[in-house]
Amino acid sequence: MGPAQTSSAIMATALNAALAGPRGANPLVGAVLVDHTEYDGAGSPQRVLATGYHQGAGTFHAERDCLTKAQAAGITDFSGTTLYTTLEPCTHYGRQPACTDLISQAGIPRVVVGATDPSPNGGGAELLRGRGAEVALGVLGEECTQLNHRWNRAAAQRRPFVTVHLAQSIDARIAAADGTSQWITSAVSRQHTHSIRQRVHAVLVGTNTAEIDDPRLTARDSNGSPTEHQPLRTVMGLREIHQTAQLKQGQAEGQGWLQLRTRDPLTALQTLAGTSHHGHPVKHVLVEGGQSVLSAFFTADLVDEIFLYTAPLILGAGRASLGDIGVTTLAEARQFALDTADGGPTTIMDNDVCIHLQPDPKGAR
Repeated sequence: MGPAQTSSAIMATALNAALAGPRGANPLVGAVLVDHTEYDGAGSPQRVLATGYHQGAGTFHAERDCLTKAQAAGITDFSGTTLYTTLEPCTHYGRQPACTDLISQAGIPRVVVGATDPSPNGGGAELLRGRGAEVALGVLGEECTQLNHRWNRAAAQRRPFVTVHLAQSIDARIAAADGTSQWITSAVSRQHTHSIRQRVHAVLVGTNTAEIDDPRLTARDSNGSPTEHQPLRTVMGLREIHQTAQLKQGQAEGQGWLQLRTRDPLTALQTLAGTSHHGHPVKHVLVEGGQSVLSAFFTADLVDEIFLYTAPLILGAGRASLGDIGVTTLAEARQFALDTADGGPTTIMDNDVCIHLQPDPKGAR
């Protein structure tokens, strides 16, 4: 049992726990269970019993992770506890049961929520109140909302969450002057990309990349073998893809691959949002290139997360990572911030540096 803490400190603990999870189809969420036997509603100190977080799609939600850890520690009576969660507990059954039902079944009498859920899965606070629980809203509310500000935006636009992959030289080139690009970054960086492919629902490239690089767009392990989970392979653009393209794998369209016949990235994303892959909706897309497609996503402000891999190379006259994105003066620059979630903002990968970024919530347009 940890030292006594106040409500703000406990929610800060939940926020810190949430950052251990990956961004994507689901919001980052942290939860903390405390003993509130002496709680009087005026900020009396409380003691932390267990902490949990959501580790990604298909895993325990933060609340279930937290309560499972509490039970493993021998706690069976929750009548004297308060559950803190950075996001309103969900009300729906997906790959995991509804957290509101879990909380009610455990007999937790009080729940403190940082931010409400703006998605169709919201309403958990009111549901719990209707079942007799005391629910408090807004402890560190601004911080809890900012934690998932881009996930909230994706939900409002009815589109998948977008992660961008950028592998480039020091001088921001994705190919040499003759067009060669395999490989700019190290095998360690490429394997990290494959680990992201394993958790997204779709990988997207443009028609130019599909024709010139002829990528497979599959998720592979360190031995080069396909992993169990494979993302939907998607190409955005009007030009038809050659029949022998590796991403087709000899299969008809709709069987593991899809062409999005548009140059508008929001249209492409909303089309994917209505697409099912392995029985699940597409809620997380990894955009891997090339220059035209990446530029279109940045121009439309549809980039929610970036993994930027920089290799210790200088290519000079090679192809730039991005083209014109509508920025003509410094004041119009797209602003990003280091992202401390999912392993932290910077990682050394062999000789490469991987920088993890998200749009700066303070500089949002």
